[in-house]
Amino acid sequence: MAFPERFSNLPDYAFPRLRKLLDHLTPGGEPIAMTIGEPKHDMPAFVGPILAGSLGGFGVYPPNDGTPGLLSAISGWIARRYGAQVGEDRLMVLNGTREGLFNACLALCPEVKNGKRPVVLMPNPFYQVYAVAALAVGAEPVYLPAGAATGFLPDFRAVSPDVLDRTAVVYLCSPANPQGVVASRDYLADLLALAEKHDFVVFSDECYSEIWREAPPPGILEVGQGTDPERIVAFNSLSKRSNMPGLRSGFAAAGPESMKRMRQLRSFAGAPLPLPLQKVAEACWRDEAHVEESLALYQAKYRMAAEVFDGVQGFRLPDGGMFLWLPVGDGEAAALKLWQETGIRVLPGGYLSRDTATGNPGRDYIRVALVAPQEETQRGLILLRDCLYR
Repeated sequence: MAFPERFSNLPDYAFPRLRKLLDHLTPGGEPIAMTIGEPKHDMPAFVGPILAGSLGGFGVYPPNDGTPGLLSAISGWIARRYGAQVGEDRLMVLNGTREGLFNACLALCPEVKNGKRPVVLMPNPFYQVYAVAALAVGAEPVYLPAGAATGFLPDFRAVSPDVLDRTAVVYLCSPANPQGVVASRDYLADLLALAEKHDFVVFSDECYSEIWREAPPPGILEVGQGTDPERIVAFNSLSKRSNMPGLRSGFAAAGPESMKRMRQLRSFAGAPLPLPLQKVAEACWRDEAHVEESLALYQAKYRMAAEVFDGVQGFRLPDGGMFLWLPVGDGEAAALKLWQETGIRVLPGGYLSRDTATGNPGRDYIRVALVAPQEETQRGLILLRDCLYR
């Protein structure tokens, strides 16, 4: 039997790869999971009653693009958060943003750009669905280093004009996963100017937008007001904002023509969110109190991390998101040492990045998730510091 070759060179996904590295070894202490960005803060108290009152909705097929109530709630949240007016016809509910980040590329990336194979630009390291989406549409994924030399964000101005002219899609994550850097308004405006000049669309992954240290991160919909709306597709989610990764509820916002094509593809190949879950999601987008409570917990963890790693060379606090991006010399060796000596489980940075001609920008780092309760997080950070830095 013949199999497609376009995915044959993919490495194992990060977490199966980590299990191969660690699971056959005995942990050196009571295990503490600091690998995956799975929030452990409380979900909103209203979730249970809404779900219980909506169970009959499991008996009908849900609308593919989202209920009017949920689309209205998302539109209202965008207006409050970013001051941008995005009509419900420019929105689509997602069964988790990973689905949207993948399928948007299928719907919007052309087969040819200026007579050549199209390029999809993405930061390196990055959320791995970006690369798989590029390969699925036959585009060339180009990995832009996002390390200390570029402020942990890709330098799009350094990309050659020839490559930019072939570029169809740019993926960007802010706050960045895993580095926790926030793209400024000027940075986003400059990227949109390049998109206009070289005719590409920006896929802005903003799933960590409501977790920040000092100020709410700007969003592409906010900065892009007045820009051609077809240049922008924004993605967000309730997984991090409302501490419900299992709800699998997110959204995409795009220009009218882009959304028409995305909705058309989803009508054939998408998995709509069940009605009771759409009811829960609607309430979550309308409520800010639970978001503020969760944010306060993350900001306390930022302060805790600053105290624990005070004086550690190379340590930097994230601007946003739920991860520490720690320099350790060799991420895989550090993950092995931590597991065997302390029981702490972290993710090697090289598992989130790709080897390029200039090296692997994640190889010397580990990603540490600040998702556990305060006391467990503090214990884990102290053990990590003492194991790797003292």
